Amino acid sequence: MMWEGAAEQGKQQLQMRVFIFFIILITMVSVAVFLALVQWGRNDLFRKAKEHGIRRTLQETTPIQGEETTRRRERLLERHDTMAPSQFLAFSKYSYQETQAISQAAESMEASMQVLKGKLHQKHQRSLLPSDVLPADVLMMITNVSGCLPYMLPPKCLDNCMTRKYRHITGACQNREHPRWGASNTALARWLPPVYEDGLSQPKGWNYGFLHNGFPLPSVREVTRNIIEVSNEAVTEDERHSDMITVWGQYISHDLAFTPQSVNRPSFLGEADCQRTCENRSPCFPIQVFANDTFSTSLSCLPFYRSSPACATGHQGFLIGNLSVLNPRQQINSLTSFLDASTVYGSTPAAENKLRNLTSEEGLLRINTQYFDNGREYLPFVAQVPSLCAQDPKADKEERIECFMAGDSRASEVPSLAAMHTLWLREHNRLAKALKEVNPHWSPETVYQEARKIVGALHQIITLRDYIPKIIGPDAFNQYIGVYKGYVPTINPSVSNVFTTAAFRFGHAAIHPVIKRLDVQYQNDPNLPNLQLHKAFFTPWRLIKEGGLDPLLRGTLATAAKLQVQDQLLNEELTKKLLVLSHNGSLDLASLDLQRGRDHGLPGYNDWREFCDLPRLRTESDLTKAIKNRKTVEKIMGLYKNPDNIDLWLAGIVESMLPDARTGPLFACIIGKQMKALRDGDRFWWENDNVFTEDQRRELIKYSLSRLICDNTGLTEVPLDAFILGKFPKDFKPCENIPSIHLGAWQETFHPGLNCAFPTRVEHGDFVHCSEAGKLIVTYSCHQGYELLGEEQLSCIQGKWNLKAPVCQDINECENKTNPPCHSSAQCVNTQGSFQCLCTDPYELAEDGKTCKDSGRLSKGSLVSIILGVIVFSCLAVSSWFVVCRW
Repeated sequence: MMWEGAAEQGKQQLQMRVFIFFIILITMVSVAVFLALVQWGRNDLFRKAKEHGIRRTLQETTPIQGEETTRRRERLLERHDTMAPSQFLAFSKYSYQETQAISQAAESMEASMQVLKGKLHQKHQRSLLPSDVLPADVLMMITNVSGCLPYMLPPKCLDNCMTRKYRHITGACQNREHPRWGASNTALARWLPPVYEDGLSQPKGWNYGFLHNGFPLPSVREVTRNIIEVSNEAVTEDERHSDMITVWGQYISHDLAFTPQSVNRPSFLGEADCQRTCENRSPCFPIQVFANDTFSTSLSCLPFYRSSPACATGHQGFLIGNLSVLNPRQQINSLTSFLDASTVYGSTPAAENKLRNLTSEEGLLRINTQYFDNGREYLPFVAQVPSLCAQDPKADKEERIECFMAGDSRASEVPSLAAMHTLWLREHNRLAKALKEVNPHWSPETVYQEARKIVGALHQIITLRDYIPKIIGPDAFNQYIGVYKGYVPTINPSVSNVFTTAAFRFGHAAIHPVIKRLDVQYQNDPNLPNLQLHKAFFTPWRLIKEGGLDPLLRGTLATAAKLQVQDQLLNEELTKKLLVLSHNGSLDLASLDLQRGRDHGLPGYNDWREFCDLPRLRTESDLTKAIKNRKTVEKIMGLYKNPDNIDLWLAGIVESMLPDARTGPLFACIIGKQMKALRDGDRFWWENDNVFTEDQRRELIKYSLSRLICDNTGLTEVPLDAFILGKFPKDFKPCENIPSIHLGAWQETFHPGLNCAFPTRVEHGDFVHCSEAGKLIVTYSCHQGYELLGEEQLSCIQGKWNLKAPVCQDINECENKTNPPCHSSAQCVNTQGSFQCLCTDPYELAEDGKTCKDSGRLSKGSLVSIILGVIVFSCLAVSSWFVVCRW
């Protein structure tokens, strides 16, 4: 019996231990599952489990792209001193927020199409397009969810006093029948169909072994080394023109076009990182570097990011319109196409809003409040700090001079470009103050718009009257542009792909390797020695701390321009040291230009000659008729084999120049046709009827670039024509002898019987007034983030306003379902005049202000749960230990 009792007791102890063991095991498994669920919850922030599978695919691609861009930018800013030039170039091309959103939408749409194609191939075991399988409503959903749809719809065009008098900041609705013509963030115009190796998106040179007219294309780097690159000493001076002609060309090109390039890494498509791969995998199109290249023996390629596609083009193109018709890849122009001083005012309402001083009664632009140039204004700094711009190596670590903020984000590229932007900032504010004195009754909005209108007209006059004839020559000017005959609404003014990607890049062959800064006697200044170009890239501190604008402008006025010679094209500052701010890598502008032309699908040399009614050149002997330097012709044919294959940009810069011109016949044709379209297709061109009065046009025509310099710098003597090279002092004139504008022509007078009381001012908005059909009319508008409640237009009838003034009420952006202000990963909260995107812990807001990104830490709730779990687990473990030991 004792043995039976002991056995029973031992059995019970064993059962209890087994029971306790399972309790402990279950507890440990539960805790592990709990922690796994916490981690799963973090990773599931962006998942939309209830959404359709396609919708989830689309939404998942967007945060990946946005987060990747943000993370890369933040990492690069943290290690600015070791940033590779290609990385710097990618982020220096970082466009304003609206353009980022459009680019991201297009890239998300394209990436989604690639994902869907992959899934369809996996399911059907053959290559299918989404349009072959998916219904139309699903295809439209793809367009909508990707974010592309809002940017493809025509804008709403108002017809009131203000829209008839002033151009919209985006350039939209300038043409009533075609409201997107010339508008910002629309596709570049195509004058010839693009040439892609797959007919849709793959650029020339994408597929190894692909033959063009029986021959493979040479590497662009090989072309640069053999034909384009020369030493810094190989400079032939232009005996007629000053270096100002090159500066203006760069500046005005930034008024016309800016094509954003992809900075995203499509992680969801195979981890292609353009900084690390030498394979052609979108968005990477690397430039091959060969072993014998003196450029860098450590590199097998130079990173190159493709330009962002326009929505519904390339692989996305099957979604819109006729699904059976190819819609080849197009690229975006983030700026307005018009000569409208977008370099000063921006091309979107958000950019304009940042640039304006909205508290000023004089309609002024914002200025730098930290630094002044002998009492004159500098451009303000960008709000996002630290910026990408280089810093003075001798400055204290606490001192930072950030990139300048202007209407175009490239304003800080080189000091001369920043100086030109600064001149026009000063000119706007000078004009605005003077106009307010002439018309004290004008509202701030009226003053701003009138000053902006004048500045835009001055850009047009200087460019078409003074600059373009010197570039394409008088004969080509008469042939392609001619005398102004008025606005032609059937002409599309949109900047063409060929113009911005090839023809107007002719000036890259005219860039000096050295920057000169001169003293008041136009002599070399020992305190400001000549500066190698590569030491000036993105260095706004040099403008502020090394003498301001005056020495730099004296240098551009009194230095001969670099002549574009067939065997002296781009110097080593551009082909070996472009954007070299550290010892980490190199970059080559010539190869970038050639590769960009292929990226954009530009047809070859002969196709464009035929477009311009020039004969096709079929043999090496034919080429010598257009390119007089026989050695250059031999080098070109040795690489390309067939004249049809020659890259357009190369052919254009080596063509023999026309008389009294700085381009050959082909680029003269393309530039001339583009300028005519920009002039004749612009309803607000300064010479068009009802844009300015006859008296105002007589004043505007007096203006010149020399007058701009006189009015906004400390220079007291300048050449009569800033583009013509002169010797100081014999070819320079005192500023009092340079014609100026008399603003009395802008003084307003109204018939006493029409005058009403001063219009009611509205909070968060303003008004402009004009006279139409004998009536005094006031049109109200609201600042960004607000909308009008009430009638926008009031008329003065018998000394009284016919309606009550409207009010500006806050827009609840969070209610916009068509184009949500925040990404689906974030919560949108409306604020006065704006909105805020919020993230749940442990996520934080990305740089774009719209997307949530992983902060890399656990949430507070997760930490509390883990701590409680550990405590519970510990208590159970201790209790179990006591029970086991007791039993």
